[in-house]
Amino acid sequence: MDVIVGGGVVGLSVAWRLARAGRQVTVVDPAPGRGASYAAAGMLAPVSEVTYTEAPLLRLGVASLRRWPAFAAELTEDAGLAGSKPGEDRDAGPGAGAGRASPGSGAGIGLAGDGAAGGDPLALDLRSEGTLDVAFGADDLAALDELAAFMDKLGLPVERLTGRECRRLEPMLAPSVRGGLLAPGDAWVDPRRVTAALLTALERRGAEVVRARVTELLREGDRVTGVRLAPPEPYGTGNGGTGNGWTGNGGGHGGGHGEVRPGARTETGACTTAGARTGSRAATGAETRAETSADIRAERVILTAGAWSGELAEVPVRPVKGQIMRLRSPQPLLSRCVRGTVHGSSVYLVPRGDGELVVGATQEEMGFDTRVTAGGLYELLRDARELVPGITELEVADVVAGLRPGTPDNLPVIGPSGTPGLTFATGHHRGGVLLAPLTTAILLGEEGELAALCSPERFQGIS
Repeated sequence: MDVIVGGGVVGLSVAWRLARAGRQVTVVDPAPGRGASYAAAGMLAPVSEVTYTEAPLLRLGVASLRRWPAFAAELTEDAGLAGSKPGEDRDAGPGAGAGRASPGSGAGIGLAGDGAAGGDPLALDLRSEGTLDVAFGADDLAALDELAAFMDKLGLPVERLTGRECRRLEPMLAPSVRGGLLAPGDAWVDPRRVTAALLTALERRGAEVVRARVTELLREGDRVTGVRLAPPEPYGTGNGGTGNGWTGNGGGHGGGHGEVRPGARTETGACTTAGARTGSRAATGAETRAETSADIRAERVILTAGAWSGELAEVPVRPVKGQIMRLRSPQPLLSRCVRGTVHGSSVYLVPRGDGELVVGATQEEMGFDTRVTAGGLYELLRDARELVPGITELEVADVVAGLRPGTPDNLPVIGPSGTPGLTFATGHHRGGVLLAPLTTAILLGEEGELAALCSPERFQGIS
């Protein structure tokens, strides 16, 4: 049996693909689907996020983006989402609709012609209108010119646009926008829908999701043989305001949900006896159980615990704080992702099909601090307003702060560790949603060439 420690988009994707391959899997996480994936914007944007020093990460992102259509089709089929209706409530559970379908879906370097028969990827709000990176001044325009030349050398599709052409594509852009760069191959997806679908697909495949904290890895000699679980905390204790996980106003889900640090109480706060079923489904759809202190034996433990991975094994992963907000309007304000640099900081706006607009994100080296701060939200709104002035009229639907799992070289750590029985799939930083399909392919042995870029062997002393 494989035990997957961590129930974010990476961990759930790995578990689902292994279950599809006939493996017995158990996912252990105190709040599945409520971590970094819950707060993520869901940008599938390897092209627009490229920097001069991250060519290896670009290769990983482009390869994973090409896998997304088949990944989405198979997932929605397994989750029974083929008949989803656009415009349904996005928080209605795993079967919620995707919002309106938009023209041009399937275009671009990654999504064209790579789909697969099966479910309906629109149920995940998978869209492919591209990313528009805009500039305000001469320095910004020069930077975009350099970026365009760099991407052209790499053979990546981009289009240089004037300010007028940018506003023709997105009429709500500020009049001060002087030019832009369109990456037509970029796409995006709703991570909350993805994790909900993964939990449903796992349930339909007979996999188990245990809502508990892993306190340590079990070892026999030099081999990892399983995990030890902590008992649930008494009702009403929880992790409170300690900042040990995702926090926010809940956006209608109840306050304080998110990446609760392992050991926090479950979503309802209820405790159960050892091994007992909770008697209800989690909000994300999968039937789960809560455990008292117990051991789970495994042939292999796959560590997908994100920013918390370093607490269980010697792996160079650190938390990188990000604050993000979601705004809501009756009609979509934008038709594609828009990003730019304002006051020296990068800001992006990601539209959902149901009218929601995701604005993000700060990048802060603050350890495990997950407080939502007035300063962080002010900076997001200030910078986003420079791009699209009309956002100040939108309703605030949700605010959240969370922890990305960063590594020294910004590349994920995927593959067997130096310890038998332990495998890593962590350190995806801001690319967990994008890289989920490629991560599963690497672990299943379907992708050999790129696996070396992510190998744990590039770090000394990792185990």
